[in-house]
Amino acid sequence: MIPVPHGFSFAVAAAGLRYQDRNDLAVIYSDRPATAAGTFTTNLVQAAPVTICKEVLADHETARAVLVNAGVANACTGEEGLLNAKLSIELAGDALGLSLDEILPASTGVIGMQMNMDCWRAAAPRLADSLGKAGPMEAAQAIRTTDAFPKTAWAEIEHNGAKARILGLAKGGGMIAPNMATLLGFIMTDAQVDVAWWRQALRSAVQDSFNRITVDGDTSTNDTILALANGAGDFKIDTEPAKQALLEAMTEVCQGLAYMVAQDAEGGTKVAHIHVTGAASNHDAELAARAVGTSPLVKTALFGQDPNWGRIVCAVGRSGATFDPDRLTLHFGKILVYREGRPVAGDLDGLLAPLMRLHDIDINISLGDGPGQATILGADLGHEYVRINGDYRT
Repeated sequence: MIPVPHGFSFAVAAAGLRYQDRNDLAVIYSDRPATAAGTFTTNLVQAAPVTICKEVLADHETARAVLVNAGVANACTGEEGLLNAKLSIELAGDALGLSLDEILPASTGVIGMQMNMDCWRAAAPRLADSLGKAGPMEAAQAIRTTDAFPKTAWAEIEHNGAKARILGLAKGGGMIAPNMATLLGFIMTDAQVDVAWWRQALRSAVQDSFNRITVDGDTSTNDTILALANGAGDFKIDTEPAKQALLEAMTEVCQGLAYMVAQDAEGGTKVAHIHVTGAASNHDAELAARAVGTSPLVKTALFGQDPNWGRIVCAVGRSGATFDPDRLTLHFGKILVYREGRPVAGDLDGLLAPLMRLHDIDINISLGDGPGQATILGADLGHEYVRINGDYRT
């Protein structure tokens, strides 16, 4: 049983915006105003719901609901798309008894399609009928597009006798790069927080989770992470230990969701844990880690279970990080593969074969003895990714 934070409930409905015979709308609903936070795509081309969310959060500290549709991204749809997004919020708000500025929208799916508003008009009453009858797993299912499985994660914390629950839902498998949020994600808690701390806490949690994954190097037009804290529980962030406990729990939930996104990876079979240490700076370490994580040659080698260390060394070398190539060392797991400008002696392919069959593979890179370090989760690239994205619209 998923521990839902107090005061939250869910609704789902089948609108038929693109998918047939499945739920494609979801609502996350708070029975009281919830302190709201959000992080959004850094792509200059931004979807209508991203624009609306930013405007609402700039003017309001709280929200009551998140409204999500799957199948149609409502991106690159011009003024009509913006008006349709606002109308969808109005329709859902009328059905749920909420005002326009109490609902935060999010969309995912095909770019450039206009939403069918007749479908929204028919589905809005069904959302209201579903409220409280659906659970978080049904909501996670409804927001899927190419996802192989729904993504949920949760945590429960206690401090000085007070308890809080944190629950997260996410969708994402492709168009994922470590550049903000890189997907749709929704975090909720019944803890009592103030808006300034909550918004900073979300940025911190996202930086240590969703910003540390890459599937294909693409940053979407719709990337959105929203967080609601409705204060329905007795946990307050009135001390530094309480703040730290809640931040750690939220980060843990975000990291769990981020791992699932990398695990999904639109047909992915491997998760690469790319650790870079010994760099001159954290920035250099991140450049190196991201270059490895986004390299198509590294990713296809992982899919083929080929420990092709040369592709990794080449990716680090072109990453833009400053380092002495003769000091670069590379381990697959705990197995030393490369040092002092050359591979180590022995049958590396035979030695590494069992490790390459694993689902999770550690790639450990040292650039020297500097203080900089970074970790990125990457995924392999196989036939299924090409199939899914080759006919995504058709």
